[in-house]
Amino acid sequence: MAEARKRIAVVTGAGTGVGRAASLALINAGFTVVLAGRRLDMLQETQKLGGDASKSLCVPADMTDPASIAALFAKVTDSYGRLDVLFNNAGMGAPPVNFEDLPLAQWQAVVNTNLTGPFLCTQHAFRIMKDQTPRGGRIINNGSISAHAPRPFSAAYTATKHAITGLTKASNLDGRMYDIAVGQVDIGNAATPMTDRMVDGVLQPDGRKMPEPRMDAKAVGDAIAYMANLPLDANVLFMTVMASKMPFVGRG
Repeated sequence: MAEARKRIAVVTGAGTGVGRAASLALINAGFTVVLAGRRLDMLQETQKLGGDASKSLCVPADMTDPASIAALFAKVTDSYGRLDVLFNNAGMGAPPVNFEDLPLAQWQAVVNTNLTGPFLCTQHAFRIMKDQTPRGGRIINNGSISAHAPRPFSAAYTATKHAITGLTKASNLDGRMYDIAVGQVDIGNAATPMTDRMVDGVLQPDGRKMPEPRMDAKAVGDAIAYMANLPLDANVLFMTVMASKMPFVGRG
């Protein structure tokens, strides 16, 4: 009996938080996962948590560096010869300063990481997926509930997450001819290092500072694994996974 074909996934920002949770969920779902991120030590920690080291591959990569992104996907091709799932997860925010005081360099850093990085990764994934046999694959973008409603002093982050929604729709449309399905998960208050500040309290639109409920990041990882496991004739275009009691519905 022929050995089942390996399913290959790439997760960016796999060293911490949602990226780590998604990587572990994909490994548990039977994928071989390429763990991409800036810090090799954190990628190796994720790999260790995933158990069998043969089920993952650590590849240091910087999402602000086009050459680093190209090298990541070249490594995927050289190592496995195909790509089934890409989770564009790596992202960053800017300091919460008054809109008019946000430095251009900070704006550009967020745009490069949150928007240009996923654009370049998606281009590389398209090139691999359309030419492989079996053809096609799935791309999942990490949006945010900020793709729907902003927090105070979050112009750079919010603008890029709205843009990710446009990238999701456009690449999903352009991927149809190649059997490439593109979807987006919008996450609210997963318990990760990025949301630790919410325990003590974060600024609300009315000027108050209040703690916000969070949820286990595993819930997001499981959602990514569900999306990744769908047959290519089905797609979750948008999914919102959020802490049930966080102030999102009715925010503002």
